[in-house]
Amino acid sequence: MRVYIFALALLISGAASAQTSPVGVSDRPKLVVGIVVDQMRQEYLYRYYNKFGNDGFKRLMGSGFMMKNAHYNYAPTYTGPGHASVYTGTTPAVHGIIGNDFYNKKSGKMVNCVEDSLQKIVGAPSGNGDVSPWRMQSSTVTDELKLFTQKRAKVIGLSFKDRGAVLPAGHMADAAYWFDSGSGRFISSTYYMSKLPEWAEKFNGLNLPEKYLSQEWNTLLPIEQYTESGPDDSPYEKKYSGKTKPVFPYNLPQMRKQNGNYELLYMTPFANDFLTEFAKTAFVNEKMGKDDVTDFLCISYSTTDAIGHAVGPNAIEVEDTYLRLDRNIADLLKTLDKEVGPGNYTLFLTADHAVADVPQYLKDNKMPAGYFNENYASAKLNEYLNIYFPGKKLISNVSNGQIFLNHEAFQGSPKASGIDMFIVAELIGKFLMTMDGVANYYTEGVLRQGNYSDQGVKGHVIRGYHPKRSGDIVVVLEPGWFESGSIQGTTHGSPYTYDTNVPMLFYGKGIKHGTSVRYHPVTDIAPTISALLSIKYPSGCTGNPAEEVLE
Repeated sequence: MRVYIFALALLISGAASAQTSPVGVSDRPKLVVGIVVDQMRQEYLYRYYNKFGNDGFKRLMGSGFMMKNAHYNYAPTYTGPGHASVYTGTTPAVHGIIGNDFYNKKSGKMVNCVEDSLQKIVGAPSGNGDVSPWRMQSSTVTDELKLFTQKRAKVIGLSFKDRGAVLPAGHMADAAYWFDSGSGRFISSTYYMSKLPEWAEKFNGLNLPEKYLSQEWNTLLPIEQYTESGPDDSPYEKKYSGKTKPVFPYNLPQMRKQNGNYELLYMTPFANDFLTEFAKTAFVNEKMGKDDVTDFLCISYSTTDAIGHAVGPNAIEVEDTYLRLDRNIADLLKTLDKEVGPGNYTLFLTADHAVADVPQYLKDNKMPAGYFNENYASAKLNEYLNIYFPGKKLISNVSNGQIFLNHEAFQGSPKASGIDMFIVAELIGKFLMTMDGVANYYTEGVLRQGNYSDQGVKGHVIRGYHPKRSGDIVVVLEPGWFESGSIQGTTHGSPYTYDTNVPMLFYGKGIKHGTSVRYHPVTDIAPTISALLSIKYPSGCTGNPAEEVLE
């Protein structure tokens, strides 16, 4: 009897110990892969589904977990802020990346979100190597993995765009690489290294851009099968230089000279092939996922954005690019299975923003939409303000839907005061509300007093507003409107669902199978991965783990 009681006690003790024991090495994936597809709508997964193969997007959707109602929860929805938000788990109000380029109040000049004059190019004689993540004011999930593992985890970021590689990889990354269109090479900066590793030099030595640009870009399938898209010859698409119509096929050897040589690669789906080959080469040669310390590979596919801007979401070119990207994803998964092993890695896929339909296309189909001319609006606004404050330059800059007042104009005069600034801000707002396409405006005072958790458009503006970096007035346009001088092509940046609803797919170790229509902001990705890895959340994190995803 005593033996029985003793054995039972041991059994209960063991069960309690198992429930409270910390996460072991075997419970963590050997590798996390984060994929951001630039300008990808959630609806592309549905629209092109029947033409996808079984081993790419369908594999992630069917064997992983898909959030159908994932959104960006701030504006403006641009590439730099998007990548920063995915990996920091917070919004521009906290991490400070308020645009791809934004106005610097101290210098009075526009700055790039990853521009760093202290850094130099590595890997080519010249190019955009003055790059680092120093402007990002929160840690990333990749930073937290480095901190947790005493820097033993390997973290690498890859993209065609510098910001798409640098911001996800974080402040403590081992490396970040991006494409230099001048040399046709992947490069880095002195922030990470003094010279490229031997494997990267060897890869660049293959000169694959020459191979990709020596061929024709024609549709992957017979063009008549692209029924998910509009006509090939569309008045809403921009023409590549050297072509009289925006139609297939694209003779790349003939087009190179007129389209910036290697810059043309960025405008074709072969750029995704190139990046996929580089990604496979990187994690194989860096031996990522080969030991008991979790590594993190960040990949951002950029050419979807370049093509999408030029032709809009209804173009056959966009559909063909995604059908080819589906094969890239399948190729990447196959290599991960071989090198790391099925069940040993975790992958997530999302986008940095979605995209608007071409306003002229909507207008021609009796839908509400339009174009807002920012230069015209600025000129008329200055004329209007001159009536009340003659001879004064009251506006320093207009960019990213924000108006920056010239604070020096309100100093040095007995009549100048904070009241004058308040009056000017309200005058500007009232004038803007008389213009077609303007939905609303928000002054700095209103935004500072607002609620960060507000779920409406105002909340999106609040979460995108950084008190030290953003302007004095934020302007929101009507749905379907954006700032442009061309009726061809499209853009993004608004707080509306067509710009915010993006894929959020989780796959692999520790991930359930299923779908959810519950609302999740993209800021939930970083804390979800943090919870999976049992590491602390990024320093500025405002998102929460998606509990339905995790096993």
